[in-house]
Amino acid sequence: MIVSSPEDFREAARRRLPRFLFDYLDGGAGGEETLRRNQTDLAGHRLRQRVLVDVSGIDLRTTLFGQDLAMPVMLGPVGLGGMYARRGEVQAARAAGAAGVPFCLSTVALCGLDEVIAGSGAPPWFQLYVIKDRGFLTDLLDHAWAAGCRNLVFTVDMPVPGVRYRDRRSGMSGPFAAARRLAQACTSPGWAIDVGLLGRPHRLGNLAPVLGRASGMNDYMGWLGANFDPAIAWRDLDWIRARWPGALVIKGILDPDDADAAARLGADGIIVSNHGGRQLDGAPSTASALPAIADRVAERLTVLADSGVRNGRDVARMLALGAKGVLLGRAWVYALATGGEAGVTQLLAMIERELAVTMSLCGARSVAQLNRDVLAG
Repeated sequence: MIVSSPEDFREAARRRLPRFLFDYLDGGAGGEETLRRNQTDLAGHRLRQRVLVDVSGIDLRTTLFGQDLAMPVMLGPVGLGGMYARRGEVQAARAAGAAGVPFCLSTVALCGLDEVIAGSGAPPWFQLYVIKDRGFLTDLLDHAWAAGCRNLVFTVDMPVPGVRYRDRRSGMSGPFAAARRLAQACTSPGWAIDVGLLGRPHRLGNLAPVLGRASGMNDYMGWLGANFDPAIAWRDLDWIRARWPGALVIKGILDPDDADAAARLGADGIIVSNHGGRQLDGAPSTASALPAIADRVAERLTVLADSGVRNGRDVARMLALGAKGVLLGRAWVYALATGGEAGVTQLLAMIERELAVTMSLCGARSVAQLNRDVLAG
């Protein structure tokens, strides 16, 4: 399949992946209402086209937490990224580095932090869940800092996993899950060879100290349910803040009052996000929640956003709604599944071009000029 636009990667990934992996990536919680609204609400914001503006020097560059970026985009944390291409997180981190944008490694990545740094040549941003074992959590934080990570993304919207019916239907979880996954892998020979055989070990690298070096897919699903801490509260932000000397970014904010609390308790930034529609079905879309949150706290901390972003126009819309940077989630994993590092590189080049063209046609010469003035009502 020829990939001509960022949206084409989704269909290419669907063709290549076993169903359980595609549906795990593509699906959302419950009836997937919030998943759909993330895209439709964002795309519903019309852009204001301007003419006769000198746009000969479009500048996409920005700075986040002292790090210079080629454009206000980063690859957000996605669990099990290494199952979508051989040692996938390493490939994605290399593509991000070459494009001049950050890569954020998930706690539940296949490739551990040390492997990603060795393979990409630079420490990523690191994403953290609050788990019940505070001793291991402390060790994980200490290891990330010692490895050179300076930006910590603390995800707070997952005290329990969302209800994801598509995973039970596909074999990612539910009855006879392991046998169903094996049968599906046999129908995806390209993936089975590249990842199933040559992409081993299939273990959660960052969790090896608690799961053991032989951990795999069954451990992943069981560990999520058993170890995420439903007692997570604002006191945990105090606990993390006291132990992390770098930038602390709180991911999963949808309410202005919660954004205000994050600012008061010492966060350096927040990510307005509904976990890609994978947690509370019926929650607001990010695009609908973002403006009020930005209005409340943008002068006190850095506001980022994710969920529903598929192309450069979407990036421009999120910035216009109040974000200072935008995280890609599904979009980069579709590209990774399609073409590995080269696929992610191609996606980022497409988004960069689309963002530059959108800015030009809206009369915005710099990222700072992408504000609500570029929205057409």
